[in-house]
Amino acid sequence: MTHSFKTGLSFGLTSGIITTLGLIVGLHAGSATRMTILGGILTIAIADAFSDALGIHISEESENVHTNKEIWLTTYYTFFAKFISALIFILPFLFLPLFYAVAICILWGVFSLIIFNYFLAKEQNENPIKVISEHLFISFLVIIITNFVGRLVANFS
Repeated sequence: MTHSFKTGLSFGLTSGIITTLGLIVGLHAGSATRMTILGGILTIAIADAFSDALGIHISEESENVHTNKEIWLTTYYTFFAKFISALIFILPFLFLPLFYAVAICILWGVFSLIIFNYFLAKEQNENPIKVISEHLFISFLVIIITNFVGRLVANFS
């Protein structure tokens, strides 16, 4: 696995899952409609994927150790990983009632992070439980905070 692919995939996938889950939970807690949540997911899939891809592009350039090709490949991989990982969360909202769609998204996101982090830990000869725990802690923190913020916003409307 090349540096570009590994960096783009790990950053894009993780960011796509956590950012999209935060958006879904926050909007749902704030009494958003299905269409509002779908619009938010599409916005993240496009705007945030471009933003993250540019951010990783500049970060890779600033290291001054990668070739131009490696930097652009990392940029592309980051964009597509973020774009696709965010778009996948649309599916439950197309077929399920809102509450169940949110629950399935949370389960899918957690499951995806567990699987990805397991393989990442194994590749780096790290303890999978430690790596998974650290990253799930941050994910749950995002879910809890965005739920709280969504409820707070709903109370002001």
